[in-house]
This record gives sequence, structure tokens and C-alpha cells, in this order.
Amino acid sequence: MPAQFAASGNERWLKNNTAQCADYFLKKFVVTIDITAKPCYIVVVTSKVTIKQNQFTEVNIMKLAVVAANGRTANKVIDEAVKRGFDVTAFGRGENNTKAQTYVQKDLFDLTAEDVKDFDAVVDAFGAWTEETFPLHTTSLMHICDILSGTDTRLLVVGGAGSLYVNPEHTMQVSDTPDFPDAFKPLAAAMAAALEKLRERKDIKWTYISPAGDYQADGERTGEYILAGEELTLNERGESIISYADYAIAMVDEIEKGGHIQQRISVVRK
Repeated sequence: MPAQFAASGNERWLKNNTAQCADYFLKKFVVTIDITAKPCYIVVVTSKVTIKQNQFTEVNIMKLAVVAANGRTANKVIDEAVKRGFDVTAFGRGENNTKAQTYVQKDLFDLTAEDVKDFDAVVDAFGAWTEETFPLHTTSLMHICDILSGTDTRLLVVGGAGSLYVNPEHTMQVSDTPDFPDAFKPLAAAMAAALEKLRERKDIKWTYISPAGDYQADGERTGEYILAGEELTLNERGESIISYADYAIAMVDEIEKGGHIQQRISVVRK
């Protein structure tokens, strides 16, 4: 749905300059100009516009695509992005359960360069949870890389914590430690393998974001986090913990700020 922005107090100026207004806004993808309403409303599709007397200030709306959008982390990222005024398109294989303004029901492996060409950033939230599907972590990620190859569109990957390093030499990962559950080692290995393939891609503006070790689906949204690097980082209470909601805040912050190109970063609750 397009966003609606009020232009209170400018009705008289708009009425006196209707032709100029219509010409300007129609060129900016305006679909409706209602100069009779009080306040006057201008409905736009791809540009956020603030009207002041005799001048226009335009702020670009960021266009975001989220792939594998029906997952729990993806839903939190979409919610956060929509709240901040992003124009979000969700791509999912099943029925829509997101709050994205646009939903496209399409399998990840059927996505083409045409599908993602108009976005500022793409979030890959793919997950596979059975042993026979673990290789899809790599093949799905490489497919997304291929359709984004050579473009300016950023790729942000929802990663895992098992591949974070626990020593400065980066010779041991969390999944190598004695306390790491055996049941999760195959998944951690599959996600680590996908990350290593991603590191080889110099044709993509990628950023891989690992959560803390204790990644809580229903955890509190504190609004604060510590941005860290390749090593497992603890907060001042000695915790490696973050909620899906706080992870989503960090993800959208990263999209807005545009840093850490071709890097893996991590986040933990403050």
C-alpha cells in the first residue's frame, strides 16, 4: 500500500498552484492528489514528500526485499522495516503471513535478476532444518548471489552463531567447543559452509549477520545491542543472548547505515 502524508496548512497554496503540484508529483509516481480534503492529502508510491509553503523536500524511501519471508526472523525484520517507512516486498513460498506492503508468492530458487533488480537491499532469511536439506543453505545463498551479481543492491544474510570464533587466532568456532550440542553440529556446519562460499563472492555487496549464541524467538525487545565482529562477544553480564526483535533492529540499522560490505558481523544484547 502507498503511504499517505498530510500537508496541513497548505490547502490554499495547493489550490492556487494545482497544475504545478500535479505535474511535480505525478512525475514522482503520485497516484492521488486530493486538494479538497482538510488536511490536504498526497498519496505517493515510491517517494516520501513533505510539503512546505512554496517548496518541496523529498526523501527517498528505501526499497527492501525479504526472501524466505514467512520465517520468524524474517517477520521481525519486515515489521521493523515497515515501522521505519521502508517499502518492503516479501518473497515466500507459501501463503503470506507478513506485514510487508507487497507479497510475492514465489520459491527462492525461481527468483530471477528481474525480480530483485529494483531494490536497494535484499535480506536472505532462508533456513533449512533437516539433514537432507542442510546443503540448501549454500545452494540457496549462491542462487541469490548469482541474481544480484554485479549490481549495487546490498545482500544481508541472516546467519548463525555456530561459526563465530572463540579465539583471536580464528582457529576454533563456537561449534567446536565441548559444550556445543551434538544435535546442532550438522546445522552449524552447513551454515558455516555457506558463509565460506559467500566469502569468495567479490561480485556482491554482502553482509552476513550472526546472532548471539542464545537466540530467543520470544525474547524482549530492548532496543539496544552491541555490534561486534567475527568473535563470540559477551555483554557486561557475561551473556551471549539476543532476541529476534533486537536482531531485527540491528539488521535494519545495518541496511540504513550501509556499512560492513563483504564482512561478517555479529550482535548481542547490551
